[in-house]
Amino acid sequence: MRCLECDGELTDSFRFCPHCAAPQRSKFVEYFRGHPLIETDPVGLRASRYLGDDRHIRLSIWHGDHPSAVIALEEHEARRLAAFLNRRVETPEAASLVERLLTHVDELVGRRPA
Repeated sequence: MRCLECDGELTDSFRFCPHCAAPQRSKFVEYFRGHPLIETDPVGLRASRYLGDDRHIRLSIWHGDHPSAVIALEEHEARRLAAFLNRRVETPEAASLVERLLTHVDELVGRRPA
């Protein structure tokens, strides 16, 4: 396997190039379980952030082992969602996972300073 950025040699297990630190994944995925006291069926939300030329965020609702609804958001809409979720947090130190994930990915790809 070769790095997409510098063409350095890699193994499949590398998430970042050891030569130039470029990310080697085309997307990041996180899964969130539904509230156990409210949701009666096994349900969850899967958030995927795609890093290619068509950067976007895809949210899907899962029931068991299959998705039942999917929506793709442009990055600016995902940031609006993150801001909305942050407004509902009562303590400043409890930043939303969505915003922390977006910030982390932006830092990794060099779009936002650390």
